[in-house]
Amino acid sequence: MRKFRFHLAALVAILALVGAACANGTTTSAATGSAGNGVCASVDTTGTDALAAICKAGAIRVATDQKYKPQSWYDVKDNQWKGFDVDVANEIATRLGVRAQLQNQDWEVITAGSWNNRWDVSVGSMTDTVPREKLFEFTPAYYYTPAGIAVYSTNTSIQDLSTDLDGKKICVGASTTYEDYLKKTLVLGAGAPKFDFVIDNPQIITFTTDTDALDNLALGDGVRCDAAMTATPTIAQYVTDSGGKVKQVGDPLYFEPLCIAFDKKDPVSNTSLVTAVSKIVQDMHADGTLSSLSEKWYKTDLTTSSASG
Repeated sequence: MRKFRFHLAALVAILALVGAACANGTTTSAATGSAGNGVCASVDTTGTDALAAICKAGAIRVATDQKYKPQSWYDVKDNQWKGFDVDVANEIATRLGVRAQLQNQDWEVITAGSWNNRWDVSVGSMTDTVPREKLFEFTPAYYYTPAGIAVYSTNTSIQDLSTDLDGKKICVGASTTYEDYLKKTLVLGAGAPKFDFVIDNPQIITFTTDTDALDNLALGDGVRCDAAMTATPTIAQYVTDSGGKVKQVGDPLYFEPLCIAFDKKDPVSNTSLVTAVSKIVQDMHADGTLSSLSEKWYKTDLTTSSASG
């Protein structure tokens, strides 16, 4: 029996590694669109722009994060991408008439721009900010998320976010709007709800993803950080997954408009692609699809700016 258990454990480990390897490359999602349907039905696939290439290939390459639950994550147990952004990407692909090929990419790489045709679009809850508008074309916002603060479950010293976080160690995902907020450099795009900077002189500790920041907070009160900053749905999901090792405190610090992003330096024109996907986002708002997906994953409708109060 001991020998059998060893081989079984080894097999499980191998399967997990294979799943992780797939997630780091291009992983085809469950979307089942096909070229010739949807938007692609009226696209000349002999053209040279990005939309024509996507319709001809029958697939759109989507960059997102494999460790950003519940927005997006790669479940190695069944080798499937899951989450709100995953469902949105699949629906966009279906309405284009193609399938979505999801890629795990580090957030810093995505937000750096100049993708060099490695993927076509980012469906990863990217906030429209003024600096990012120099690098990306954005669709209208497909939803709005509140930015919140998490502390260790036993912490009682951080309650008033306008005073109790001053000078504290705050863990955060690198190249996020949360890091920009802590640096007081965040400038949201036009139409975003107004907000104030209320945290002074924080010690900012960055990690590859927001979940990594929460993982370090969960090590103990003040062990690596005194608090972590990320989207409140991410905090809520982490509270569940960690068995309550962290908790959210205070009200949201701001609400951010989240958009589909396209590289302005794409080697081929993506103007028609941006137009097509922007129309799809508007249609998904109008027919209630985005609201339904938000309710599914967040248990509330975050798809309008009124969600921000």
